[in-house]
Amino acid sequence: MKNIVKHKIICILGIVSAFASCTKDLDVEVKDPNVLLVDQFYSTPESYKQGLAGVYGNLSLTGASGPGSSNITGLDAGTSQYGRGFWNMQELTTDEVKWSWENDPGLKGLNNNTWTSDNVIIRGFFGRCMTEVAFANEYLRQTSDAKLNSRGVSAELRAEIKIYRAEARFLRALSYYHLMDLFGKAGFVTENDPVGAYQSPQYERPELFAFIESEINAILPDLKDARQNEYARADKAAAWMLLAKIYLNAEVFIGQKKYDECLANCKKIIDAGYTLSPVYANNFNADNNNNSAKNEIIFPIVSDGVVTQNYGPTTVMINAQVGSIEQNAADFGVVGWAGGLRVPKQFSETMLNGNYDNDDRNTIISKDRTIELTSMSNYATGYITAKWSNKTSAGVNGSATEMVDTDFPMFRLADVYLMYAEAVLRGATGGSKTTATDYVNLLRLRANNTKTITTADLTLDLILNERMVELYGEAHRRQDLIRFGKFTGGTYNWSWKGGIVNGIAINEKYKVFPIPKASIAANPNLKQNTGY
Repeated sequence: MKNIVKHKIICILGIVSAFASCTKDLDVEVKDPNVLLVDQFYSTPESYKQGLAGVYGNLSLTGASGPGSSNITGLDAGTSQYGRGFWNMQELTTDEVKWSWENDPGLKGLNNNTWTSDNVIIRGFFGRCMTEVAFANEYLRQTSDAKLNSRGVSAELRAEIKIYRAEARFLRALSYYHLMDLFGKAGFVTENDPVGAYQSPQYERPELFAFIESEINAILPDLKDARQNEYARADKAAAWMLLAKIYLNAEVFIGQKKYDECLANCKKIIDAGYTLSPVYANNFNADNNNNSAKNEIIFPIVSDGVVTQNYGPTTVMINAQVGSIEQNAADFGVVGWAGGLRVPKQFSETMLNGNYDNDDRNTIISKDRTIELTSMSNYATGYITAKWSNKTSAGVNGSATEMVDTDFPMFRLADVYLMYAEAVLRGATGGSKTTATDYVNLLRLRANNTKTITTADLTLDLILNERMVELYGEAHRRQDLIRFGKFTGGTYNWSWKGGIVNGIAINEKYKVFPIPKASIAANPNLKQNTGY
């Protein structure tokens, strides 16, 4: 069910107060006409779930007045949608995809790995993450024991609220994880800090890592068991996945190997009853919330063409993957933004290297196109892909033709299989190279690729390729390339890396993004990342 975010994002008065600290960091103001007094809002049992829906809703929605509205002054809906900002920064900066219309604010800098602290996309995502923290903090303030006592909340409802609070804390930890990964630091604020004119202290990766780890372990007992919550709400498996992610990347984040811990959490997810969708494409169709993909997707960002309309990652990818030559919008059930996305040569060469020619995951369209993406204005250069769709698994169009019904699978089982395999190769104990090989083969066979591998074939280079083939467009690639030592420097170049058609080496500073200039101006506790 997608109903957890069907309610409008409601900014109650306490949230506006909380934003005084967060938005001081952002140099923006909250604007939302749907403001209610706190106690008036929390006057019914249903309101506590509705309040939680607002915290979830911030992942999908940008304001209460439709997809073009923004509840953060100074940031428009397109540049501040959570999933879209996350996708832009993790994908356009890599060898997987490029955005053709470089006059769109901020996108040329991401395409070319030449961004600065004035980049509006970077500012938008930093702002949206801090907004998520603010929403979660205010929800936790309004559901404290003292508040519930003052409102005479029943023991039965308190038991439900305990679960809701754990989910809000998960969402806050998720945002801090994204800030840790992308920016390496953030202003740190919890529900226990003052509201109003409060300048939060800066936490860097070691402090953020420790917080996320301890927070997730603290809430795990209160989260619902894996696969027992409503669709799109966090459960124990989502928490295990977040732990597995920070442990897989711990060498990057804190200079420590945590592969044993990564493997242990992957095994918990694998043992929890998730199964691969028999059809790979079902994970990316308009009904991926209730077709066979629901057994594979662990945690999504929801999208709905009518109810939760947004210019998020799936709306962008489905419309912009339409080809300007092919004019194939009808194939995906959308009106289409023809020519918006194309892929670099290096991506196409991986897909066409002989291992994935007959593979359902290879959706490259190459007819009448050159493999070299030599010009953003010449739409015949560069191949395109057809992974995402606003049609259901039965071929029925979604509920609208621009805003899509397709949810964005932030976490899914296929990723867990590949994380397990990588952790084993990086020395994790308690795993098996034979099992790791089996997991890679399960993904290939699911995609009708009969070229299975042996344990001798299983290498880190193969895993990096398999992650591209399986997960492209799902906002993993930048993090993967950094973890494998191939993002900065010149050991691996791709089209337009560094702003040159054939790619050039880029500075180590680009492993993290700059803190937005406006945020530093507003909060002197925030210090700019080196080199910006």
